[in-house]
Amino acid sequence: MDNSTVEKILKEIERFEPKGNVEHVGRVVSVGDGVVAIDGLSKAVMSEIVEFEETKGKSLKKSFDAEGALYGLVLNLEEDGVRATILGDTARVSEGMTVKSTGRILSVPSGDELLGRVVNALGEPVDGKGPFKKATMMPVERESYGVIDRKGVSVPLATGIKAIDAMIPIGRGQRELIIGDRATGKTTVAIDTIINQKNEPEEKRPICIYVAIGQKESKTARIVQQLKDVDAFSYTIVVDAPASAPAALQFLAPFSGVAIGEYFMDKGRDVLIIYDDLSKQAVAYRELSLLLRRPPGREAYPGDIFYLHSRLLERAACLSDAKGGGSITALPIIETQEGDVSGYIPTNVISITDGQIFLIADLFNKGIRPAIDVGISVSRVGSAAQTKAMKSVAGGIKLELAQFRELEAFMQFASDLDKETADRIESGRRMVEVLKQKNGEPIPVERQVAAIYAANQKFFKDVPVNKVTVVERAFVDFLDANFAATLADIKKTGALSDDAKKKLGKGMEDFRVAHSEYFSLAK
Repeated sequence: MDNSTVEKILKEIERFEPKGNVEHVGRVVSVGDGVVAIDGLSKAVMSEIVEFEETKGKSLKKSFDAEGALYGLVLNLEEDGVRATILGDTARVSEGMTVKSTGRILSVPSGDELLGRVVNALGEPVDGKGPFKKATMMPVERESYGVIDRKGVSVPLATGIKAIDAMIPIGRGQRELIIGDRATGKTTVAIDTIINQKNEPEEKRPICIYVAIGQKESKTARIVQQLKDVDAFSYTIVVDAPASAPAALQFLAPFSGVAIGEYFMDKGRDVLIIYDDLSKQAVAYRELSLLLRRPPGREAYPGDIFYLHSRLLERAACLSDAKGGGSITALPIIETQEGDVSGYIPTNVISITDGQIFLIADLFNKGIRPAIDVGISVSRVGSAAQTKAMKSVAGGIKLELAQFRELEAFMQFASDLDKETADRIESGRRMVEVLKQKNGEPIPVERQVAAIYAANQKFFKDVPVNKVTVVERAFVDFLDANFAATLADIKKTGALSDDAKKKLGKGMEDFRVAHSEYFSLAK
C-alpha cells in the first residue's frame, strides 16, 4: 500500500472522528464505596484528575482546590470507560452526573512553606493555620531516578539510638525497614530519629516527613505535640491520612509524602521520610482494587501490590553531585502478626529495602528498649554509613550480642558453666544494659562512642547488672562536664584518635575514683 492510499484512509477516518471536546467528557453510570464507573472519557490516562461537574440544584463544596469543584482519580482504564476513586465525599456524586477530563496528573503542594505544618493526603493543610501561598506543585506519581543519576550511600544518618547507630547503621539515601509486632516500639524508633536531627548543624539537617497511614488521630496529635515540645517540629512535615479517611487517601498518602520530599531533594537537600505504616496502605490498596474489580491474588491482594511498594521506595535515593547531591532516606514501617516475617507483605518490603530493624515482643516485655533482634536485623549499607569513630568501637558488638543470646538460651539447660562462658554471658548482659535507652531521648554520636568505648574496655565489669544503665549515663554526663573538648573533637573529626582514647581512659579512671560506690563488685 503506497503512501497516498494511507493518507486517503486517514482522512476518511478523520471525517468520522467526533469533533470538539466530546472525547473528554463522560457520565457516571454507577457509584459506591468511593469508586465510580464512568462511561466515556476515551482519552483519559492513568492517575489523571477528572472533575465532577455541578448538577442543577446541587451545590458541591470545596474538596480539592480553590475552584470549589469535586475531583476523582482515574485508576482503571477499561474498554468502554474508566473507573475512578473519589477524592472527597462520595455522597456528592450521583448517577448521571457529567465528568470532565482535566488533562492534569494528581499533584500536591511542596516547599519551605510546608515545614512545621500538618497536611492531608492531597497536601491540603488540616492544622487550621491557613492555606499555602507560594507552594510548588509536585506530581504524586513520578519515575524514580536511574542508577546513573545516583551515587553510593556514604553519609551517616544518625538515629541517636545506640543499638542502631552501632550495629545497624543507616545512611542518607538508604531504605531501612522497621518491622515488628504491634506495640513493640516501631514508631518510637522513627520519632526518636526525627528528634535526633536537632543535633545536626542546621545546614546539614534533613527535612523530616512523617506520613501517618491509617493511624488514630489521637496518636498523630500526640506525636505532633511531642515534636513541638522538643523543638523538632520546625523542620518536620506531617502527612496525615487517619483511619477515618477513605481508602483512596490512605493509599495516596505515602506517594504524597515522597512527592513533597522530592521537591527538597531536587534542591540538593537531604530528606528523611517515615511511612507509618505500609501494612495499612497495602490493606487500603487491596480494598480499592477489589472495588475496582481487579482480580485478587494471594491473600486477596492484587497482583501489583509488590509494584505498589517498590515504585514508592525506589524514589528514595542519594543523588549524584551532577544532580545536586540531595537525598531521600526512607524508613518504612511494617506490622507483623506474632513475629511472622514470612508473611506476604513483610517479605515483599524486606526484598525491596536495604535492610531491616526487627523489633520483637519478648525483648520488649523484658524491658529491653529498643527491643532489637540483632540476629536478623541488618543494614546492607553497613559500616559505609558510619563515622570512623563509631566504626572503630562498634565492630564486634553485633557478634558479641548474637553469641550472648545463644549462650543465654543454652544457660537455661546447663547447671555448670566454665569460666569463659560465664564471663561472656556477664559481658553480654552488661552490653545489653549499655545499649538500653529511654524513649524520646536520642543521644549524640560522640556520647554514644564514649559509652561503647568504655563498655569495650570492660569499664562496667564491676558494676551490678541492674545499675549499668544508671552508671553509663552518669559516666557520659561526667565526660560532658570534664572532657567536653574530647567529645567535641570526636564530633568534629568523626574519628577516635589515640589522644582521644587516652583522654577517655583518663576520664574512666577519674570517674571510678570519684564514684567508687558504683563499682561494688570490684575485689
